[in-house]
Amino acid sequence: MIRLLISDDSAFMRIAIRKMVESQSDIEVVGEAKTGQMCVEMARELRPDVITMDVEMPVMDGLEATRQIMAATPCPIIMLSSLTERNSVTTIRALELGAVDFIAKKSSFVQLDIVQIGADLVEKLRYWAKKKSRLSTIRNFAGSPLSVGNNAPAAPRQLRTVPSQQTAGLVVLGISTGGPATLPHVLKSMGRLGCPMVVAQHMPPMFTSGFAAHLRSETGLDVVESTEQMELKPGMIVIAKGGTDVVIREPFPGKLMLYQKTDVNASIHPNADVLFRSAAATSCPVVAVVMTGMGSDGMLGAKDLVARKNAHVLVQEPESCIVDGMPTSTLNAGLATAVLSPKEIGTRLSRLCVSRTIPTFKTSV
Repeated sequence: MIRLLISDDSAFMRIAIRKMVESQSDIEVVGEAKTGQMCVEMARELRPDVITMDVEMPVMDGLEATRQIMAATPCPIIMLSSLTERNSVTTIRALELGAVDFIAKKSSFVQLDIVQIGADLVEKLRYWAKKKSRLSTIRNFAGSPLSVGNNAPAAPRQLRTVPSQQTAGLVVLGISTGGPATLPHVLKSMGRLGCPMVVAQHMPPMFTSGFAAHLRSETGLDVVESTEQMELKPGMIVIAKGGTDVVIREPFPGKLMLYQKTDVNASIHPNADVLFRSAAATSCPVVAVVMTGMGSDGMLGAKDLVARKNAHVLVQEPESCIVDGMPTSTLNAGLATAVLSPKEIGTRLSRLCVSRTIPTFKTSV
């Protein structure tokens, strides 16, 4: 039986969440808190399997409640966030503090799609209840994924070898659940690259703008949300706009452009496979990175990059992931050239993508 604690200052929302799960025989609502402080106390007393946490609450908001719970009585916390830019930034901060996932809700209950959100919530509750015991082995609950060196040695893995290549001209990165807590560690250890980086982080609309602003503030790097027909320049880190996909085109050698195009065949957006496949058509050396996330997004795109470019494929160490589906699928496909912790990925990228000197061409008269 999954023991659920609901935390929301709205009685209407508490009732709605209860209605969403009460028909499920394997989920039991063990408590309802209307303030963050109440949630902290009830988490300590009830020891639930999962908590749903509202972002904005009186007395103590969802951020502080998340921080205190993850420090004292760690438990999977799913944030419920309205589709506003302010709430998206707060939700991203909560994910850094230890929340494992979030569900975007419309700001008005009248507009709330209860059927869709209810199905999504039930799926997430079941998933994270199973992962509760694993959380303590991969996070230090201060918001930082543990480095690989703090865990038991992983079993030997079959890695590809790549001969010496030219300095990379583009980095493409796919990431999903766990990304907001993990990606800052990559960027901080990486620093400014000599080429652009494009990130496909699975997120709905309204969230990626705040995510890009947060990363820019945290790292001091040039992190921006994608726009249509954006020119990619060295040092840029582009977060694909939420809810859509991005493709890279090269109108002439050395000029990379980004276009927003939702692929109807993609099951989730922004889609890493779509991004990776487009990068495989460019003329420059490409480095692909596959990090924490559910499913196998990125694996097929990485396969294209390997087939067409024999590209470097850096994979996050599964033991350091919040969810290891994406990196494990890429690793099992035999595509990885290295398996690294988030900080080690950043360091490796800094070596593979140092500033390049643009060659000059002499012309005969």
